[in-house]
Amino acid sequence: MTTSPYGSGPAADTAPSGADPADQLARLGRSWLWLLGAAIATLVPGIVALVWPDATLHVLGVVVGLYLLVVGGFRFVMVFGRRTAGERIPGLLVAVVFILGGVLCLRHPLQTIGVLSLAVGAVWLVSGVVTLYGAIAAEGLPHRGLVIGVAVLGIAAGIVVLALPAESARVLTRLLGLWLVLLGLAETALALAWRSTLRKAGIPGRDGPDGPVTPV
Repeated sequence: MTTSPYGSGPAADTAPSGADPADQLARLGRSWLWLLGAAIATLVPGIVALVWPDATLHVLGVVVGLYLLVVGGFRFVMVFGRRTAGERIPGLLVAVVFILGGVLCLRHPLQTIGVLSLAVGAVWLVSGVVTLYGAIAAEGLPHRGLVIGVAVLGIAAGIVVLALPAESARVLTRLLGLWLVLLGLAETALALAWRSTLRKAGIPGRDGPDGPVTPV
């Protein structure tokens, strides 16, 4: 996915106002703060689900649907941080899967325990597999072990949710909340590790040359 963890270029906040929108999105997608934002978007609904286990299935469907849509938006922007089409296609696939899963969860007639489990489990499984492939195939990827760990965690979450369907909204809420918190913490660690890589490379500000492999 990324060929080199280092490079040169102006910081994201120094880009000229008339810069190409694609270039601006690329700078944003390579920012460690953007990666941290995606992690927070995963962590917050997980905490909400754990502290509010008695949420109705309708509320859970809305929370999960919004989570998938928001994270799908983050993943879409991260795609612009890749340099070639071959590097962008897997990330775009993950973004589309997240968005489709979010739309499915927000459709009121389809908000059942089985559909929510299927949607979230499939999203985590697909994004985990794509991330794992990217981490293994990438040359010079910083923090490769951490990226692989996040990918494996996502794959495990998807398999558990798909193989062990919950029998009630309360059980499903706790299950999804637990995995969301674990994934959010793992993605936070990856974002901070990416910040450390940029600082060691002497790259100022929030901009990086090539973003890390998009986590699940």
